[in-house]
Amino acid sequence: MRSVAVAALLIGVGNIASRALGLIREPTIAYYFGRGAATDAFTLAWTVPNTVYDMLINGAVSAALVPVFSEYAEGDQDEFWRVVSGVISIALAALTILTALVVWQAPAVVRLLVQPGQEGLRDQTTSLVRLLMPAVLLMGVSGLTTAILYARQRFLLPAFVGAAFNAGMIAGIVLLHGRLGVSSLAAGAVAGALGQVLLQLPGLRGSRLRPSLSLEHPAVRRILRLYAPVALGIGFSIIGTLIDRWLASGLPAAPTTMRYATTLIQFPLGLVASAVSLAVLPTLSRQSAAGDDDAFRATLAMGLKVVLLLILPASAGLLALAGPITRLLFERGAFGSADSAATATALLFYLPGLPAAAIDQVLIFAFYARKNTLTPNLIQGAAIGFYLLTALPLLALSQLGFLALVLGNSAQWVGHALLAAWLLHRAVPMGGQRLGEAAAKALLASLLMAAAVYGLAALLGGAPALVQVAAAGGLGGLIYLGACAALRVEALGFFLGALRARFARRQA
Repeated sequence: MRSVAVAALLIGVGNIASRALGLIREPTIAYYFGRGAATDAFTLAWTVPNTVYDMLINGAVSAALVPVFSEYAEGDQDEFWRVVSGVISIALAALTILTALVVWQAPAVVRLLVQPGQEGLRDQTTSLVRLLMPAVLLMGVSGLTTAILYARQRFLLPAFVGAAFNAGMIAGIVLLHGRLGVSSLAAGAVAGALGQVLLQLPGLRGSRLRPSLSLEHPAVRRILRLYAPVALGIGFSIIGTLIDRWLASGLPAAPTTMRYATTLIQFPLGLVASAVSLAVLPTLSRQSAAGDDDAFRATLAMGLKVVLLLILPASAGLLALAGPITRLLFERGAFGSADSAATATALLFYLPGLPAAAIDQVLIFAFYARKNTLTPNLIQGAAIGFYLLTALPLLALSQLGFLALVLGNSAQWVGHALLAAWLLHRAVPMGGQRLGEAAAKALLASLLMAAAVYGLAALLGGAPALVQVAAAGGLGGLIYLGACAALRVEALGFFLGALRARFARRQA
């Protein structure tokens, strides 16, 4: 359990750097390009390379590569590198072919994202798709390297790949915006993807990689079998994304506003859920392979408790400070007060789904650790139904505009988490782990914090946004810690104990 906490800490530090740079990247985009057609085109264009990467690499890393690689990493190293070499060769070959196909057929791909009658938006999006596709190959190499290092319990370098990407993108925007315009975003994305690869190369020292396109090794075939259901789920996700982007493309500035608001959601989501999920996956995989269900339950329960401990106050803080945070981060340059108001409203409509999305990541990784990649990906198909049942009626029957799509996304996250929790509980009953108690205590402490934060922010209404966020946020953090200590929240003691153990080892 302590090794999981240490891994979560390392990943969390990397995620802090990544998300902090992300909170510089998006305001940088907003500063130079505001909230309009150019940023809409980039947001829609980035959907294409990101989808290709998710389909071939990202989905496979946690679902198939890390669990299988982890089993071989502790045994014969020649066998381990034979498996790794085969998988990497096959994955990169497929990625290269698909990338070339997308570049060739970019106009047809963009027609799936942009509604008819938006010819200017279509043309600009098509051009950006072609500029962005080289980043996919670099991201693929980075993702595969991450899987290798995670399997070998080396978390430090992979934890900072997001930071490398964001740093490269910021540099591209700042240095090239005057010469390339919105195309500087694509140049920055390619530079960031290259930075991810260069960052992780030192972690492969001593590797024994060699090209091999053979499917004969049983581990390679097993990875493909594990990945097949993931491909199904990603297919559902692609359908959902295409519907969401297509609907948003008909609403001016909707793709960009949703992008900026999502950035604020992704900060705590990546910081908390991704760090904890990636940290527990190797341990859960080994415990599942050993048939130790009691240890599996304990590890999963503590992972969920830590997520609840951290994500609920983050959600409450964003609820209470949506306006000041948005103004602090974005309102400058080409991004005005009306843009801040629209983004803050979108953030509020995203918030109901944030805790569900965080819990969902841990639950999905628990399925993957048990070599069950089919169930969570079938759930993805059902979750699209939640999106459609929420977004389409609201879009047609209300005056919410793009906010109907935001509420649809929130409903999708909540529905997915509820289905995943129910199905996992049927497979691995979690009775006796006191998860309900942990959620109730963290929620009560978060509500107390939110009330205090909102009240102080209101009193400081005439002050600069930085003062409001710093003063109210600092007070809220102290109140939350005090409330958790008074309520004897188990996860807080575990988390602080892991930090003390980590620092004690460093001093020793």
